[in-house]
Amino acid sequence: MGIPELIITAIALSMDAFAVSICKGLAMKRVTFKEMAIVGLWFGGFQALMPLIGYFLGSAFEKYIVAVDHWIAFTLLALIGVLMIKESGDKDEEKADASLGLKTMLLMAIATSIDALAVGVSYGILPNINIWVAISSIGIITFLLCMLGVKIGNVFGAKYKSKAELTGGIILILIGAKILLEHLEVI
Repeated sequence: MGIPELIITAIALSMDAFAVSICKGLAMKRVTFKEMAIVGLWFGGFQALMPLIGYFLGSAFEKYIVAVDHWIAFTLLALIGVLMIKESGDKDEEKADASLGLKTMLLMAIATSIDALAVGVSYGILPNINIWVAISSIGIITFLLCMLGVKIGNVFGAKYKSKAELTGGIILILIGAKILLEHLEVI
């Protein structure tokens, strides 16, 4: 997996956190740079930490699953993508919460980064993955997009939440398919 795929994966993984950041911004009367940075650090930090944990889990079990690693990576990415697409069509509006407290942010950061844990597992079983470049890309891109999301939410509202989740889901499915097709030597 090259740098372009890592960046695209990072963007796709950040879509849940980006959508929640938009909701955060929507709930805030006025947004400061500090508040944007707090949201970005929580989400970016957890989006980087979870794939690292997943990577070590995947690496630990690599010798047992190397023959089917491409199928596992495809299945995990496709499943996450399908779930994101499903969530994008969910008409239940979440109540916007402006709180940046420890409990609120911790729970939201964990909830939005579970998919990154699964991607990390797939990184652990795939060859040629520089985990430090991958988690740096994921963390930095998520940080920046979440800061932007808070501002967008504050200015424009939650209008783009479902489109962000839909796009992220489609991208993850396509990357999973690319991994599978490359391993099967179709492309």
